[in-house]
Amino acid sequence: MPARCYPEEPAFVTLSEEHVWRRLRDELDDDAVLLANVRLTNDEGDHEIDLAVLLPDAGVIVVEVKGSGVWVDQDGRWWLRKEGGNVPVDPVEQAMRGKYQLRSYVEDNPAWGRPKVRWAHAVVLPFTRLPSDFALPDLPRWMVHDQDDMAHLVGRLRHSATRQDTNRREPSVDDVDKILEIWRSRTPVSPSVIAGADEREAMATDRLTHEQATLLKVTRLLRRVEVRGGAGSGKTVLALTQAKQLARGSGTEGRPAQRVALLCYSIGLAGLLERQVAQAPRRSRPAFVGTFHGLGMTWGAPDGDRDDSPFWETELPALMLDLAQQLPEKEKFDAIVVDEAQDFAESWWAPLLAALRDPDEGGLYIYSDENQKLFPRFGRPPIELVPLVLDHNLRNTKQIAESFGPLAPSRMRPLGGEGPEVTFVPASPANARDLADDQVEALLDEGWAPHHIALITTKSRHPVQRDLQETRGDEGYWESFWDEEDVFYGTVLGCKGMERRGVVLCINSADTERARERLYVGMSRATDRLIVVGDPAWIREVGGEQVARHLGIGRP
Repeated sequence: MPARCYPEEPAFVTLSEEHVWRRLRDELDDDAVLLANVRLTNDEGDHEIDLAVLLPDAGVIVVEVKGSGVWVDQDGRWWLRKEGGNVPVDPVEQAMRGKYQLRSYVEDNPAWGRPKVRWAHAVVLPFTRLPSDFALPDLPRWMVHDQDDMAHLVGRLRHSATRQDTNRREPSVDDVDKILEIWRSRTPVSPSVIAGADEREAMATDRLTHEQATLLKVTRLLRRVEVRGGAGSGKTVLALTQAKQLARGSGTEGRPAQRVALLCYSIGLAGLLERQVAQAPRRSRPAFVGTFHGLGMTWGAPDGDRDDSPFWETELPALMLDLAQQLPEKEKFDAIVVDEAQDFAESWWAPLLAALRDPDEGGLYIYSDENQKLFPRFGRPPIELVPLVLDHNLRNTKQIAESFGPLAPSRMRPLGGEGPEVTFVPASPANARDLADDQVEALLDEGWAPHHIALITTKSRHPVQRDLQETRGDEGYWESFWDEEDVFYGTVLGCKGMERRGVVLCINSADTERARERLYVGMSRATDRLIVVGDPAWIREVGGEQVARHLGIGRP
């Protein structure tokens, strides 16, 4: 069970405070207490504490949280970036003062009546990375917790508490309960580009969490569902969450754990899903995660030539159907979840349905966006599906979502955060790649890290991509997507379902076959910063006047 929280659902002024609160709420044990928006008034004035963690066997830790706009100058002075300019702040003083005021409020209360316990303070910067040698006279490194420390925040707070106020004893569970009782006895009144992107990502994640809960509650009693949504609507996150929930089951609701397959078309997206599943608790992991062909290979199907269309469209599905029908019952599935289902051929569905323990009633949940159909083969399952529609974009900034919005199959509401304007660089197909390389350098100069950037081509591969695929093979190439030190190079076709914070879309072909879909997919891969390099006339012909206008392309 999670920690006891008061209030249970606090209203936060800043996303950074909510982000830290959610992490602590989910990771603290149920004997701990998490207070938020603690406000005190006494003869010394008004005092506000962002968070207070009542941690048995460690201490009471007052936490001051600062968002992405905080920084420290060479003189050790703290500043906060706001619309009107920089304003001085002192998070250490705020945390320390809050600690002493809350301690006095508790220990001066007649209801306390017991030996003194340990109190501590800390500063948390959830969207800021600090240098490894960071230290201030009043803030040693172990007392401040940055973005890289978030995964171990509870342990770090516990360690920090044990190094402060060492002349006092550690609070027991009973002490924590008494502090909570005293506090509740009165009514409480409650700038880098990467940091900004971190904050927008956290906002999108929190909104998607609520989205997941609503949608999955709707589908809980349904066994055959198709979820349709445009780029940025969170389909992949929802598909992944649904697969994990089905695998885990719910004893409290009488839903047993199921044997689940989570499928997609592309190798790159399969790698992403596999990594996400590997981080989940073991009981929440689907039995199989990967591509349609990868599933067939686990049954004994052969590999095939990527250019051999008859093999993928006819031979492989027929062979997989035969293999699926011969599967032992224990190797079949209770449910199958398919992401990017618009890439599946009509012939692929028969072996999947045959792989269900109950082909007539077994679970089939597919997530699709027909406007991302880059193959002329979208085959629908030969069964009745309940349609659900996602009509808003949470992943991309409003600027990016609005730029490719006219290309979407239906109107999508842009609900992402505010970000930088989309940049357009005019270029012919012949010189687009060189200019795109220059834009990658420009993004690095803006402060984006290499692993936040992708250069995506609409046709022929970038030389870096060709070299990686020739030297590492397809699987090794897709592993490079996770390299922290390198920019990723790919094609629109291969990057479906993937994303990067900063994307340079290189339109290096005058081809107009499925060009509208390629433009839509390519532009929507960027979550925060998009640069489009291409021929203005091609953009206008393929995307129309609305897309051209959003990209700042004037009439010829």
